[in-house]
Amino acid sequence: MATILYRLGRTAFRRRWSVLLVWAAVLVAVGAAAATAPAADDEGSFMPGIEAQKAFDLMDQRFPGSDSQGAGARIVFVAPDGQKITASDNRAAVDELVDKVAAGSQVDRAVSPFKAKAVSKDATTAYATVGYKVKAADLTDATKKTLESAIDVAKKKGLTVELGGTALTSQPAAGGMAEGMGVALAAVVLVITFGSLAAAGLPLLTAIIGVGISLCSILALGSTFGLTMTTGTLATMLGLAVGIDYALFVVSRYREERSKGHAPQEAAALAAGTAGSAVVFAGLTVVIALAGLTVIGVPMLSKMGLSAAGAVVVAVLIALTLVPALLGFWPQAVLSRATRKKTGMRSGSGEQPESVPQENGGTRWARFVLRRPVPVLLAGVAGLGVLALPVTDLQMGMPGDEAKPTSTTERRAYDALAEGFGAGFNGPLTIVVDAGNAPDAKAAVTAITAKIGDTKGVVSVSPAQFNAAGDTAMFSATPTAGPNEAATKDLVQSIRDERPATESATGATFEVTGSTAMNIDIAQALQSALIPYLAIIVGLAFVLLLVVFRSVLVPVKAALGFLLSVLAALGSVVAVFQWGWGAELLGVEQTGPIMSLMPIFLVGIVFGLAMDYEVFLVARMREAYIHGDRPAQAVLTGFRHSARVVVAAALIMIAVFSAFVASPESMIKTIGFGLAIAVLFDAFVVRMALVPAVLALLGQKAWWLPRWLDKALPNVDVEGEALQARPATGRPHHDTMVLARR
Repeated sequence: MATILYRLGRTAFRRRWSVLLVWAAVLVAVGAAAATAPAADDEGSFMPGIEAQKAFDLMDQRFPGSDSQGAGARIVFVAPDGQKITASDNRAAVDELVDKVAAGSQVDRAVSPFKAKAVSKDATTAYATVGYKVKAADLTDATKKTLESAIDVAKKKGLTVELGGTALTSQPAAGGMAEGMGVALAAVVLVITFGSLAAAGLPLLTAIIGVGISLCSILALGSTFGLTMTTGTLATMLGLAVGIDYALFVVSRYREERSKGHAPQEAAALAAGTAGSAVVFAGLTVVIALAGLTVIGVPMLSKMGLSAAGAVVVAVLIALTLVPALLGFWPQAVLSRATRKKTGMRSGSGEQPESVPQENGGTRWARFVLRRPVPVLLAGVAGLGVLALPVTDLQMGMPGDEAKPTSTTERRAYDALAEGFGAGFNGPLTIVVDAGNAPDAKAAVTAITAKIGDTKGVVSVSPAQFNAAGDTAMFSATPTAGPNEAATKDLVQSIRDERPATESATGATFEVTGSTAMNIDIAQALQSALIPYLAIIVGLAFVLLLVVFRSVLVPVKAALGFLLSVLAALGSVVAVFQWGWGAELLGVEQTGPIMSLMPIFLVGIVFGLAMDYEVFLVARMREAYIHGDRPAQAVLTGFRHSARVVVAAALIMIAVFSAFVASPESMIKTIGFGLAIAVLFDAFVVRMALVPAVLALLGQKAWWLPRWLDKALPNVDVEGEALQARPATGRPHHDTMVLARR
């Protein structure tokens, strides 16, 4: 692989104009396709197979014309202080609003709170329900404007009016702010690392090009595969982070090879063959982890994972082709000032003797750890273990309007309903009764309604509504507790546990659905899938690193370190977003269950990133060891060559992910924080501290591999060892290739 990438890098450097034009053409083509592509449809089924989704599907089938996924609005009215909403003036203002909204062409129904008995006991709060014939994405501007203007008129008459539901969901701030902040912070890190504006700008430029291609591709394929901008958020986040890092590794290796006296073209080829090999492997681990999200069974999760995997593939291809090509345009500008002075006016056609390695921050830190491996190991494991403790209280859910800032009308509507009607009013359960096989459908529905109404934890049940055929009915049950409280989850389970006896007595079957039940079912399914997915990822890490490092203990150490960093990151997320420790500093106004998708995302993505750092750091140690260094000296050599670049790469990742913490969307905020803190733990605690400590304690045993396994494993030259002693012909020396197999 190293030889193939060497030739690819050499060709890209020589034919830089062709490579640049090809990538420019790709960017223009996907941009044009994105501009002309129709918008993607909303995801109709979030998680097929769960009970709540089956009930939704049954509703669509038995109640034709009333799409269960259609847009809805809940208009909440609060009377001025000291007044009743039922007062004549206030009542007239409410009815006027409802009548105006009901006249819309896309409105299916609009029910006045006074007709629907939707008035609080103290008569200070009321709500009107509006149902639309189409989904939220298909609402016209005229329909939205009618709703907004009606609300404005009611507000001018003294009422407090807030809006919940999906009809006018508040949109997050215009995209680009988080990405811009991440790029700015990454630029600072790159300038400090390289000491050259050109060297700092090149990874940023190529990463932005890669993200542009990825996003345009997602938009172009959106209508075909149902990819939305939400789907592309993870692709943007990861594409930007790995795009900068992968280009950083290649440029850094190019600078190193130039400092040895190699000509620009040869240095670019060697960088592609060595650092490029590691980029391919690191990118492969990220792609596998992201593609593995498809086994969870959540269509949206699968789409986000595959889209992000595509962005990583683009980042790898750009690092292997466009980066060497751009190095051909600026072969001297990306070098440090010291290297430029060293090369002077030389053409660089001949190699110069490599200078004696100098001490740097990496070697000084590694020497510190090697002298105190036991204290460093114990401190690192104990610290991460303590941070991981909150994981034992992990509660997964799908936060709704209660997690939004109080500046949004949805949050204010949620709070007003909770205050006026009780906490459980914001999370009603929908019961769908299939009475087609019951002797008396109406009697069966009446019995089921009464049974559920008498269940502990249910405040009230609504009258049942039958379909035209009279064989299916649905009604709602209001819990006493809020939608994300444990009591509501227990209530849903209690209702389902009572089902066999009720169905046996009535001859009718029923299912529990609604947004609250849907979120509960999704959270339970994803929580059940987390441990198996984690086991698959850890097992995959062991196999991949076994092939790369040809060692049994190094992969074991890497997998255990990955587990520590993931659990510590999840524990930190629970402490902040669930327990509320320091939540105000991150703009988290409402704590609660962790977004169900977040732990799965964290495990998959951090696995790929952790393997990045493991490969780039430990591969240099292995290379030094097989070339004759003693185990401790190999650790020092690896840190001397790789520590600064790994630190810079980790800081860039942290900068990019941290920028997304400013997002108003709770899911993006949680993922951004989780990924940033996970990279911090994995790069600076696990890879930079625990790895050298463990290797120091193991000594030569760290690189032990049974002979039978050595013969069975394929040879993967990740660090391009076969290229280190190559002749001018471009073919690796035979002795070097033999050494690489050892």
